Amino acid sequence: MIRSTGKAAFTEDTARPRAMLFLATSGFTLCFWAWALLAPLGPRLRDDLGLTSFEQSLVVAVPVVVGALGRIPAGALTDRWGARRVFPLVAALTVLPVLYLGHFAETLAQFLAGGFLLGLGGTAFAVGVPFVNAWYPPVRRGFALGVFGLGTGGTALSSFTTVQLADAVGRAFPFDLVAGCLAVYAVTAWFLLRDRPGRTTATGSLWSRTSLALRTPATWHLAFLYAVSFGGFVAFSVYLPTYLTRAYDLARSDAALRTAGFVVLAVSMRPLGGWLSDRVRPVPVLTASYALVASCGFLASFETELVPVGTAAFLGMAAGLGAGSGAVFALVARLVPAERVGSVTGVVGAAGGLGGFFPPLVMGSIESVTHDYTWGFVLLAVTAAAACALTSTVVRRRACAADEARP
Repeated sequence: MIRSTGKAAFTEDTARPRAMLFLATSGFTLCFWAWALLAPLGPRLRDDLGLTSFEQSLVVAVPVVVGALGRIPAGALTDRWGARRVFPLVAALTVLPVLYLGHFAETLAQFLAGGFLLGLGGTAFAVGVPFVNAWYPPVRRGFALGVFGLGTGGTALSSFTTVQLADAVGRAFPFDLVAGCLAVYAVTAWFLLRDRPGRTTATGSLWSRTSLALRTPATWHLAFLYAVSFGGFVAFSVYLPTYLTRAYDLARSDAALRTAGFVVLAVSMRPLGGWLSDRVRPVPVLTASYALVASCGFLASFETELVPVGTAAFLGMAAGLGAGSGAVFALVARLVPAERVGSVTGVVGAAGGLGGFFPPLVMGSIESVTHDYTWGFVLLAVTAAAACALTSTVVRRRACAADEARP
């Protein structure tokens, strides 16, 4: 009996959460792959459609802002309906704009319309966080959410493959490939994905739950921190190919591969940031991460040679942004009640997406006016320094109070 109980405990407490984490991370990766399809094609769209720097930035930024704002209702719906229903639905619906962009979009207006609908893929984040949070105990949530955050590597898949597949096979092929993967995942998730038995289900309307999340003071602090960390990651993942081709005259494929390297490092640092947060608490990890981003952003503002100083600056920012993103949601798990994690995640995730929406537009506008990117990096450094100061003061006091109140 003892051995049987132990085996059952392993199956329920260890194997099932890992399986659910794998399924959620896989779906998140595919949705983010779809979400980032337009970014690597930015330079090509600029040439083919005769776009200005601002118009090019707008094309790649529209999916970001729509995906960001869409996380608010997606998170609230997940609190109520569960990821078992919402995750397959998001994956299935994302197939439609992917196919539209691959086969029918030919003008700026059509790419903007398709990009608007493509933003749906970015909402998957707010679906997966409360799902994973429910399956893991508090002492392991930082690492588990960090592993789930590896799904942001879908942007790396896009950077590595989109331009290369479009050149080798045809412009529509990467879109067809992603649409097929999403369709397979939607069916698989419908049959295999399960919410944790006995999970806390939110009550009330979507509006009331979102309003409650917005009235929670911790939500706004977390939203700002995530806007800097994840927003910075998104901004670089969508705009770095454009920056490298214009500032350093790199070939499109070379710029895409270097961007993929940035994304891979940032994504790999996310579970590390969550793991460290489980052990030394999130505030010290966040403080160090934002200090690193501020320092490297200031270094990048000098626009030195790409090798080695420029590369070191970008890789340092990637490490800080990735670790910081993982630590923010380790902090969410500590500060927010379980039944509100989805709603708060929606707001915080929206802030992260919006944080990725504005920098490409700012960088494009600054370059159009000054033909220089210096002030864009200076603004990044100042913002990261402000996040570091907020974390080490206000957020630190709130986290200490929450730890003292916890049984």
